[in-house]
Amino acid sequence: MKYFPLLTLLILIAACSKKERPKPFSKVQIETVFEDSVSIRAIEFLDSKTLAFAGSGGVYGTVDVNTHTVRSNIQAHDSLYPGFRAVGKTTTDFFMLSAGNPALLYKTGDAGTMELVYKDEGEGVFYDSMKFWNDREGMAVGDSMNGCLSIIITRDGGNTWTKLPCSQLPDAEEGEGAFAASNTNIATVGNNAWIATTAGAVYKSMDKGKTWSKTATPIVNEKPTEGIYSIDFYDENVGFAIGGDYTQPQSNKANKVVTQDGGVTWQLVADGEEPNYKSCVQYVPNSDGEGLVVVGFTGISYSQDSGQHWKRLSDEGFYSLRFLNDTVAYASGKNRIAKLVFQ
Repeated sequence: MKYFPLLTLLILIAACSKKERPKPFSKVQIETVFEDSVSIRAIEFLDSKTLAFAGSGGVYGTVDVNTHTVRSNIQAHDSLYPGFRAVGKTTTDFFMLSAGNPALLYKTGDAGTMELVYKDEGEGVFYDSMKFWNDREGMAVGDSMNGCLSIIITRDGGNTWTKLPCSQLPDAEEGEGAFAASNTNIATVGNNAWIATTAGAVYKSMDKGKTWSKTATPIVNEKPTEGIYSIDFYDENVGFAIGGDYTQPQSNKANKVVTQDGGVTWQLVADGEEPNYKSCVQYVPNSDGEGLVVVGFTGISYSQDSGQHWKRLSDEGFYSLRFLNDTVAYASGKNRIAKLVFQ
């Protein structure tokens, strides 16, 4: 009996330390925190207090999530005001990448201004998304050129970037690229990376971008406006991708797929059911890979069972979404950034 109090204490400690899963969501409260005449498709949390963003017209900035104080600036390149569609971050730096020709990649500089660290120009140049594995290694992806996707890699914290030769990449279909709709064409977990493309395919690397394989999915991809618009992974095995056709936004056929084996195989889910076209998917933190939220200009939807069934939470349109914690997220869209509280 003398061991009973110790055993009880250990059980209590274990019970208290276990994270509770968030309750299923039934509604969402939306509060606009920033408004401007700018399209914002790229947002990223720099830390638990700061959301960074970049958008059209060279506009970029930060939102203090505690006070909702917004600081914004405009980045020009000669007489050009780039349209930023991708952002990324390490613990020390913020990065933003413009989409069209020329593609311009900036990082925070020591002098307090953004520094141009990579430039790609030429017919067909168009970059879509950026993601870092860690503080030293990251990647960005663009549409195909010369028969393969445009993938650039950094191994020195974003100071220099190198474009992978086509000999290191799977062959791209004619016109294959990625949709620069929400900066969520790339997902990373550990050493792994997955890229979702307009051809409804998923590229996978298990060694931080050194080697790549390519897998087809059942997502609709017959037209240039069809394919996968967004991908996210909860862990190394569980992932989800969504898209469809933004020119037929009410269609919900063959636009959602799930994997349980790290992207080796993909299966359609909720086919012909809610949700319709969406541009961004994110897993709900601490949901054991069962909670999913998707956004698009068609509204906000939520699943509590890994994408098998969905509930429409709002008709308000957004382009992209990032979770701050398991009930609060921030979303960006046309002319605004908003705080979303799920209940």
